[in-house]
Amino acid sequence: MRPFITTKRKANFYFHTILSFGHGIVFLLFLLFFCLSCTAPKIATTSNALSNNQSPNFVVIFTDDLGYGDLSCFGNPTIKTPHLDRMATEGQKWTQFYVADPVCTPSRAGLMTGRYPIRNGMSSAKRVVLFPDSAGGLPAEEVTIAEVLKQKNYATAAVGKWHLGHLPEYLPIAQGFDSYYGIPYSNDMDFVKGSPNYRKEGKKDPNFLANISAYNVPLMQDATIIERPADQNTITRRYTEKAVEFIKSNKNQPFFLYLAHSLPHIPLFAHPDFIGSSKRGIYGDVIQEIDWSVGQVLQTLRDLQLDKNTIVVFSSDNGPWLSFHTHGGSAGPLRAGKGTTFEGGQRVPTIFWGGEIKPGIIDEMGSTLDLINTFAALSGTSIPNDRKMDSYDLSPILLGQTSKSPRVEFHYWTRAKLHAVRSGKWKLHILQREPINYGKAVKLERPELYDLETDISEKYDKFDTEPAKVAELKAMIAAHKADVADAMPDNLAARIEK
Repeated sequence: MRPFITTKRKANFYFHTILSFGHGIVFLLFLLFFCLSCTAPKIATTSNALSNNQSPNFVVIFTDDLGYGDLSCFGNPTIKTPHLDRMATEGQKWTQFYVADPVCTPSRAGLMTGRYPIRNGMSSAKRVVLFPDSAGGLPAEEVTIAEVLKQKNYATAAVGKWHLGHLPEYLPIAQGFDSYYGIPYSNDMDFVKGSPNYRKEGKKDPNFLANISAYNVPLMQDATIIERPADQNTITRRYTEKAVEFIKSNKNQPFFLYLAHSLPHIPLFAHPDFIGSSKRGIYGDVIQEIDWSVGQVLQTLRDLQLDKNTIVVFSSDNGPWLSFHTHGGSAGPLRAGKGTTFEGGQRVPTIFWGGEIKPGIIDEMGSTLDLINTFAALSGTSIPNDRKMDSYDLSPILLGQTSKSPRVEFHYWTRAKLHAVRSGKWKLHILQREPINYGKAVKLERPELYDLETDISEKYDKFDTEPAKVAELKAMIAAHKADVADAMPDNLAARIEK
């Protein structure tokens, strides 16, 4: 009520003043001043002005091998994630959100391009991901989120794991990013022979901490190696510091930050401040440090009054690496984990926060494939129209304009083969990998059909009782295979010639 009372007092003062002068010209002058005075309190705050007049900022925080059940807001009983919990409460928690593939490289290709990785040759039956001796990477003709946002001159930065090619022509700075800081591939690569066997030691001790010298991975700034081996004990903290620095440096212009943590992919490392902080062993320590990192990013946005004009997405590249026992995560109620096309391999914990997002829990389907289209719609840019895209615009559901997602189907790819398809609540498996040792294929005598609404854990096969649905999904599979027949050749198989 205070602004109203103040305005009323001003009106009384101006009225009696006008009577004392008795001149029309003075009346007009005071009337003009009165109008200006009344409108002054309506000037928007910095954050509101940005949300109305400036293109929104985007931050994607992408973790590595985080399971569906690893956050307290997704049901974990012992890992404390207060910043992510708050993020989920203030934003949207998506419970049926998928990645394009259940392993690192192809999953990231899908996020960056909005295309199933089979289309751009980033899914391979020969080499499942890129390695330090790989000669390939994401093709230059592919268009990334960063390149789409460059239509509006966004400042762009990639911080963390890239894994779409470590040679100069494939690094982030060749794919639309102004800068890059991070480890270019998985943090377990460049293993030094003779070092302790991580799998063996980790099975014996939930708190086993490897020596950084066992993994000769490089830390890069743009295209230059600045540290080798990277000190992974401080890598999450340093990624966070770089992310915050980028946000502060670009607070006065639209920006896109891709913060891709190298963890909780094994080997697990945490800053000394977080060692022993969790009841869940070193794995829990790692997750709690990542939660701290999320808190630092979100608080920076609040402090700079950018939170109302910034969309932040938190997710994971695939499910947990179950073969590492306590050094791997949990898929919660979902079946299996990383490397498989069961729900535990490709359904990931996802949160949208900031901007004008309507808070809530979303049980509709979405995917990292959809980010490029969603960001384009929110920023007024355009996704490519000269190629097949697999991306939907989720902005209407984010903004509360609808309760229905445009995504009603999903195709589960891995190792350059279509393994399953989902339409509505129904999912049909035609191929499978072993749930723990996903390097081995499972021989199915016939397809398996599951109702994911009543059977989230994929336990009860409905193949025999739903023949019409099986036929429908088989037809979808045939149509999708025909649609990707023009895919690019394998870009993961080639090795650097010695």
